[in-house]
Order: sequence, then structure tokens, then C-alpha cells
Amino acid sequence: MIKAGRVTVDGVVAVSPEQKLDPDFSVVALDGETVGYKRFHYYMINKPDGVLSATDDGKQRTVLDLLSPELRRMGLFPVGRLDKDTTGLLLLTDDGEFAHRVISPKSEVVKLYHAVTEGTVTEADIEAFRRGVVLGDGTLCLPAELEALEDGSCLVSVMEGKYHQVKRMLASRGKPVTKLERLSIGGLKLDKMLKYGEYRELTESELCSVLSKK
Repeated sequence: MIKAGRVTVDGVVAVSPEQKLDPDFSVVALDGETVGYKRFHYYMINKPDGVLSATDDGKQRTVLDLLSPELRRMGLFPVGRLDKDTTGLLLLTDDGEFAHRVISPKSEVVKLYHAVTEGTVTEADIEAFRRGVVLGDGTLCLPAELEALEDGSCLVSVMEGKYHQVKRMLASRGKPVTKLERLSIGGLKLDKMLKYGEYRELTESELCSVLSKK
């Protein structure tokens, strides 16, 4: 395409594929149409039940199997993980530093879940979450928020992501989880227009909101 004279840089026809440029300032066009450049990519997906939060599995479907062939070639990976039977908001990116910041408890990024349990959450349960639940194997969880809803379900807010953490926390209080969905990460809420398995790219403001502590 360059040899055919179809590519321009800042309005000037490019003559060499080796030409250097600054992607943050140079305007590259193909056949007169501006070509965008992004170093990293950030997507939200509404994870369905029965799909693994992994990049590859020889036997089961992963969230990457839900993507278009073009996106699968980008090297995207899940930011943290949701259990196979947990649904809701999952981030996909190729930015390792961003993923680490979202996952690390030091960043204090709150993840909000809606849980349906056997039994109704009590004030004692809420206080136990506030102090920090001790799991069956002795693992101490950071203080978390637990809110009982009128329909008998509950909301759980945590800042860490231990293995099956939300399920294990509620089970430790005698409230086994029968259904779990992640609603938000930081200030980013799951787009309600996305059906299970659907995804879209984050806007700039949404990306900033992920690391919000509110």
C-alpha cells in the first residue's frame, strides 16, 4: 500500500515502510481515511455462565472464544477472574500494568457483586464482613461491605480477589451462594445493554473510572 502511494503521513505521501513517526502526533491516512493507533486496548464483557475467565483451555470455552477473530489476535487477557458459574462485568485488556493495578488490594478498587444465597443475611453477618471474615482455612479477608436487599439477596463489596472469595465469605456465615453476578469495578458499572457474551470497548472516561475508589 505504501509503494502504491496510498499512505500519507501528515498529508505527505509516504515512500518508505521504514519511515519513523510519533503515533501520538503524526496523522497517518490510508486512501485519505485517518488510521487510528492505540498502544493498549480495554474492553468490558458481560461474562455468561459456563465460560472460563482464561486465555486458553483445551476442553472448555473461555471468554476469549467469545471475541471476534480480530480481537483474539490482539493478545487480550482477563483482568482478574470470575468463577465459571459467575456472571457479569469482566475487563479484557493487553495492558499488564493496568490489570495489576485493578487487581491489587493496594489500589483499593472496589468490586461490587450481587449474590443470591440460601438463607437471609443478618446484622451479625454484616458486622462480620465489616470486621473482616475469617474463612474456613483460616484465611483472613480484608474488611468488606455486605448489604441485605428486600428480596432476600445481597450486595457484596470487596477490594481483593482471593479464590472463590465472595462465595467462601458468605458460606463461612452459613449463607451458600446459589447465584453470583459482578455489577461494577471501581466507578465502572456493567453496561446493561450488553447481553451475556457481548462486549464493547471502554470509553476514555470509563477507563478512568475503573481506578476510582468511589
